[in-house]
Amino acid sequence: MQERTATSANRRLLSVDVVRAIAVFAMFAAHIGPPAKPEGAGYLLVAFDGRAPGIFTLIAGLSLTLSRGGTEPRPPLAGTLRATLVRCAVLAVLGMALTELRSGIAVILTFFAVYFLTAEPLARLRTRALIAVAAVSVVLGPVLSYWLGPYLGHRTIGRGRYPGFDAVTGWSGFSEALDTLLVSGAYPWLTYFPYVIVGMALGRVVNLTRTGTARRLIGWGAVTVLAGHGLSALALGPAGGRAALLDAIARSHAFAMNAPDPVQAVLARQAGAIPSTSWAWLLVDDPYSQTPFETLANIGVSLLLIGLAVAACRLQVLELLLRPLAVVGTMGLSVYALHVLARAELEPQHGWPALGAFCGISLVGCVLWAYTFRGTSLRRGPLEWALHAITPIRKAPPTPESRETRKALTLRG
Repeated sequence: MQERTATSANRRLLSVDVVRAIAVFAMFAAHIGPPAKPEGAGYLLVAFDGRAPGIFTLIAGLSLTLSRGGTEPRPPLAGTLRATLVRCAVLAVLGMALTELRSGIAVILTFFAVYFLTAEPLARLRTRALIAVAAVSVVLGPVLSYWLGPYLGHRTIGRGRYPGFDAVTGWSGFSEALDTLLVSGAYPWLTYFPYVIVGMALGRVVNLTRTGTARRLIGWGAVTVLAGHGLSALALGPAGGRAALLDAIARSHAFAMNAPDPVQAVLARQAGAIPSTSWAWLLVDDPYSQTPFETLANIGVSLLLIGLAVAACRLQVLELLLRPLAVVGTMGLSVYALHVLARAELEPQHGWPALGAFCGISLVGCVLWAYTFRGTSLRRGPLEWALHAITPIRKAPPTPESRETRKALTLRG
């Protein structure tokens, strides 16, 4: 029975690592791959265009919940808050250091530090409360981002930034960093933290080791994707949303009026979330638009991928084939950091050869690393090992029995 349970748990973690690896490779595609065009192999890039950050952050929330008991949440270990603070500080410093390389990549790690820091209180919520917060955040986050835009100087443009070390060199840098991290950055808290909350809630309600879970996830994912893209299409078409957007473009984005598609011309210049010139912008579902419909569709794709990975890992042949990919997922932090470094130093040309090389080298390198350091703590990856090593050890809270035993021993001594 214990052996069967261990096998199920391993498959659960394997499926999560596989999806994390897919998200990493999707980020590679965004940073060094060819343009996402609906032709040939480009359809695959179109399908994943703009989805990698959402998948990556949702998996982070799911992993956080699984590490704390999943559907049977455990009380937080003593020292959890201190360990979280240390991890977040390290991620923030690493993210800012990678930003200083000027690779042209919008580094997500500093944003992740904020996600994990604010996830800690939510991890203590009851399951129903967590689900409610997740559902509300998918809509409320983008709405607040839109509403706050004009007050922070981002009515038409000025989004999509990411902080470097200048964020900690003075009050002006600090206040700008807060704006970037929370509202106007490439992956701001208001519009990307909902993915983390959804992942946390998913880990509470879905047992990835049970038969039937894969079918449910695939079904939920398909419905959610269709809802996100379908409702957006209805809102922009029959409901008149596109007409409202064209009016807003004529008033505030005159440069785009002569473009073949004025809406796409405006979004192409945003480098971040939608502009705050018409509430109708919240109806689009374009990649990186950070609207409720885009968020909903990306959540659906994440559920689909997790469901497919869970189903695949139940088949022994597919499980063996996916293990190398899962190894990449276990070293996601190291692989991500190294690809930023390589992009900065090598400045590769965007295209299929560069994308294939990055993915292939990452896959082979991670497998060789895991094999070389098997049986040691280094097997988890260089940066993963370092982060684990400097994080304070968390201890289980003492039980009443252990307190009485310690008291008795003290009195006896």
